[in-house]
Amino acid sequence: METRAATDGDLAPIEAAVAAAFREDRDGRVVRMVRALAASGSARPGLVAVVDGEVIGYAGLSRGWVDAPRELVEVLVLSPLAVSPDRQGRGVGTALLAAAVTTADRGGAPAVFLEGDPSYYGSRGFATGASLGFGRPSERIPEAAFQVALLSAHRPWMVGRLVYPEAFWTTDTVGLRDTTRARPGPPRAGLRSVGPGRSGAP
Repeated sequence: METRAATDGDLAPIEAAVAAAFREDRDGRVVRMVRALAASGSARPGLVAVVDGEVIGYAGLSRGWVDAPRELVEVLVLSPLAVSPDRQGRGVGTALLAAAVTTADRGGAPAVFLEGDPSYYGSRGFATGASLGFGRPSERIPEAAFQVALLSAHRPWMVGRLVYPEAFWTTDTVGLRDTTRARPGPPRAGLRSVGPGRSGAP
């Protein structure tokens, strides 16, 4: 397996891998988010995992901002992290995550943010945003799921609320919707991140 920068020719296999990883069709919310990010110019070069010429995973990177008291700071948001279901559990997601963080660091980004399971990302260099002074873009993002990795360019004053690109809002892929109000019974247990950083790569 190799990881490399995604190209325009990878668009169709990326969409296929994302749709499969999130168990949605080719017009599902996460696929539409990927398209919207590209169309808006917010997307930055993402990474693909390739085996024998086949794209089996994708890590998307897009521009976000930290609304720090001194000035607005451009950062990166990792979304989505997706691995084809038949390739999951083999370290593909971990390799893509590491490659994305390295790419962001080399590009001068001060931080990478995502929404995701803290038990997965916490063991791979991420910490809860609140513990480092960052505010969530939405109250619908569980505090534990709001994750950040600080990079070489980060400075202590670069803290504040994270601002997502518009594409996350127009595709309604931010945080968790409260679906329990629409049906009887207790709320669903556990943490299931369904926002921009949700992982289709367990």
